[in-house]
Amino acid sequence: MIAISPSDVGRRVSVRRTDTGGFRDAVGVLESWQDGLLRVRKRDGTLVDIRQEAVVAAKVVPER
Repeated sequence: MIAISPSDVGRRVSVRRTDTGGFRDAVGVLESWQDGLLRVRKRDGTLVDIRQEAVVAAKVVPER
């Protein structure tokens, strides 16, 4: 289930995406969602770029 949209930019999200050999998760602040690319800033400061078509599940999650 994908329960986020571009209107959730600035909120903390959990995104599961397909990757080589399986799935990967990214939890952090959704920094942008433009032209089919989501950018999630993880707690350690790293930025994860996720292609929209690779997303298999996503939701807004509570702040830590």
